Amino acid sequence: MRNLKVGLIQQSCTADREANIAKSIAGIRKAAAEGAQLVVLQELHCGLYFCQTEDTEQFDLAEPIPGPSTGTFGKLAKELGIVLVTSLFERRAPGLYHNTAVVLEKDGSIAGKYRKMHIPDDPGYYEKFFFTPGDLGFEPIDTSVGRLGVLVCWDQWYPEGARLMALAGAELLIYPTAIGWAEGENEEENARQREAWITVQRGHAVANGLPVIAVNRVGVEKSPESGGQRFWGSSFVAGPQGEIIAQGSTEREEALLVDIDLERSESVRRIWPFLRDRRIDAYQDLLKRFRD
Repeated sequence: MRNLKVGLIQQSCTADREANIAKSIAGIRKAAAEGAQLVVLQELHCGLYFCQTEDTEQFDLAEPIPGPSTGTFGKLAKELGIVLVTSLFERRAPGLYHNTAVVLEKDGSIAGKYRKMHIPDDPGYYEKFFFTPGDLGFEPIDTSVGRLGVLVCWDQWYPEGARLMALAGAELLIYPTAIGWAEGENEEENARQREAWITVQRGHAVANGLPVIAVNRVGVEKSPESGGQRFWGSSFVAGPQGEIIAQGSTEREEALLVDIDLERSESVRRIWPFLRDRRIDAYQDLLKRFRD
């Protein structure tokens, strides 16, 4: 058995950046103290989910890579001897910004980064206003604990991204996330949305024979335009057959500790050889927007 202990840090956020970072650090330290070798933070964990409104002042929140966040969390990763998956609002150049996940190695160095490829534009999620689509492709990041297929939030609805990460040798699929219910939404609709979110990612685990890690935030973040979002938490880890190994609550802040057997993917793929049986000669139309 090749066991990897993973920590998932599920938290709420406020407009106080330093308080948010302190909360993340406390969660990371707790996970590391309990043996976590890999710790994953939620999407844009340093602040509020600012994409609920189109406000140009929010661009002031962006930072370069390397920069303040990678410096702070890099030092922590080195101190604790862990691999750390972080998320930030990247300022690449004036007027050019990305939603970027940065992976920090045990020595504090930047192991790699992934720029969010699929950018939503929906009420309460106006990300196209802020983020340029990623241009780094679907490339796993090699670390001392394994080859990590890191994607971000909206990417989790697309089987193509998960598949391309798997085909490039990813050993885990990891999704830092910020997703919730609109305030005042019908509770039955809320339940359907949350279950769809869990189901599609479990499907990625099954279709690719890989564990999936999804880390979401909790808490209510108000917006004068949309009323706000109630983030549904529910951070979870699914095994390579889609089985739920661990799952967080819909409301509590918590540091989930999960043991993942990385060797199970090999045994699962032997009995479900989906990669072997793919008809790569017949998928050309996947490159079209729609088959008219």
